[in-house]
Amino acid sequence: MKYTVAGHTFSVEAPVGIMREGYMPFVTDCGDNVFKLTLVNEAVNEEGFVLEIKQNLEGQVIEAGHIGNLPAFRFGLKNQMTGTLICAEDYSENTLSLNTSDKQLAFYTIDNALMILYALSTADKNTLLVHASVTVNDGRGYLFMAPSGTGKSTHSRLWLRHISGTHLLNDDNPVLRLMPIDKATGREEAIVFGSPWSGKTPCYLNESYPIGAVVEIAQAPYNAIQKLSPLRAYSVLMASASGKRWDRKLADGLHNTLNIFAQKTPVYHLDCLPDKEAAILCSSTIRRPE
Repeated sequence: MKYTVAGHTFSVEAPVGIMREGYMPFVTDCGDNVFKLTLVNEAVNEEGFVLEIKQNLEGQVIEAGHIGNLPAFRFGLKNQMTGTLICAEDYSENTLSLNTSDKQLAFYTIDNALMILYALSTADKNTLLVHASVTVNDGRGYLFMAPSGTGKSTHSRLWLRHISGTHLLNDDNPVLRLMPIDKATGREEAIVFGSPWSGKTPCYLNESYPIGAVVEIAQAPYNAIQKLSPLRAYSVLMASASGKRWDRKLADGLHNTLNIFAQKTPVYHLDCLPDKEAAILCSSTIRRPE
């Protein structure tokens, strides 16, 4: 089956019924692959795996490393290793071995493998997979960024409740991409796309919108908002972007894309309470930028 997310197509060769329904809005029958993933239910040879970096977030484990010259990733959840991803050097052909028969653990493993492959395969294509919650209002997307559990989804819900005409595009992993709007001049526009990856909120919309603004959310006993400089904007976007920062080639592509987004996109910092007034202050400021 082939899928297109933010204009980039990838294919997954897998047993029938193993993919979540959230991928269905992105099914396509055209487009050249940026990568292919093949799922197998047999163990792969992990001998010689060298760990480069390990992430453990609330029991969700991702180990990044390599086997010989091939990039490799191992996934775990609930104290169980659930799968191993072995990639081609250019991430074009990849194999994911599932170590679980549990459906939810399989979904978790496949999602993480595909997000990693998507981020790495598009790093040099003016594309960012980011950790954010996105609302849409008046035909523009507004991204709220913050560490997990510190208020971005809460702020989106406040917009849905109190800012008329708002709907949710994605609640965890939208895609940002610079799209050409004038071939003659080379002008580009920053666009936010829905994706099949939306965290705990099932919101899988195949929609896209020009970016209105990005907002860094921070909990505080008051509500205050300020626009950030391009340098500070870069750090906010960098903190939320997925990528392999220790790989020079991929890191260079990530840096170049982040730099362009930081220049083109208004980025704000919002200190806030989880209340209606915070949503109104944020909306009235970023929808009518100075």
